[in-house]
Amino acid sequence: MVPPMPFPHIAYGTPRKLPKAKNLPGRVVVLDVAFASKAGGASFEKTTLPFIEGLGNRLAMWIDHHDHERHADYADDPRFVLHTKAEHGACPEIVTPELVARAGRVDTICCHVDFDGLCSAAKWIRGGEEPYPGADADAHAIDTRLGTPSDRAMVMDRALRGNPRDDAMKGMMIRYLAEGATDLAMLREFKDAAQELLAKENEAKRLATRYEIRGKVAVCDARIREGFYDKTHLLLLGQEIAPISLVHDESTVTVAARFDSGIDLLSILGLEGGMPTRVSVAAKKLGEVLDALDAR
Repeated sequence: MVPPMPFPHIAYGTPRKLPKAKNLPGRVVVLDVAFASKAGGASFEKTTLPFIEGLGNRLAMWIDHHDHERHADYADDPRFVLHTKAEHGACPEIVTPELVARAGRVDTICCHVDFDGLCSAAKWIRGGEEPYPGADADAHAIDTRLGTPSDRAMVMDRALRGNPRDDAMKGMMIRYLAEGATDLAMLREFKDAAQELLAKENEAKRLATRYEIRGKVAVCDARIREGFYDKTHLLLLGQEIAPISLVHDESTVTVAARFDSGIDLLSILGLEGGMPTRVSVAAKKLGEVLDALDAR
């Protein structure tokens, strides 16, 4: 299928780091970018709100599926289609032909930097049609870490996790998906890029031998290591031996629980905004986190 609209300008954003609104041309749709939480060292007031105000009436639509108490502020604004992770495990399933049509002309897509975000961008370009049959289900499996994604989606996810700063590859992946995910040469490039993740996974496996069980929490000290590691993989390894996994290094404390665990880490830690099953705070707060989790 030929994308039903001209290929838009692509920008990337995360809850803690958004592009400057003035640098984004024309009307903008934001996909799979959560409102900033105080847990991440940023805040809605300092990061998200200035971006929204900077875009003004150029904001065509904001679609997201991450929990945040400030969603309520935009309940009456039809441009904001905001859900919780429990309602929608991934963002592409929210992007429909009806929403694309309702938003009208869009010149820029600002999306998150993972498979979920890039797949959402490609689906938008395709007018709300899946890049390939089962793409929505793949995004759901990858973003929730529940179920098994297709081999094709797993390759793309691994390529992104192995090369998180490669914006050129992200752009190529959006184009690959937007054009129907049929270009075998591009897929081979993603397979080559996915090999970069192996060393990070191996380091995560090595670090996982340090996990200590403290009550319901598996705690891993990753401050001393032999190279880069895949934090998501390390957290998942911890969840194999305890309901909650905690990894701390020289800059960050990250706590995670299974998507379907029912554990609300935000409530336990007394934080606002963000995902209830994965929280990151500054390393200096390790003691406070351990106390809150009763994991001293």
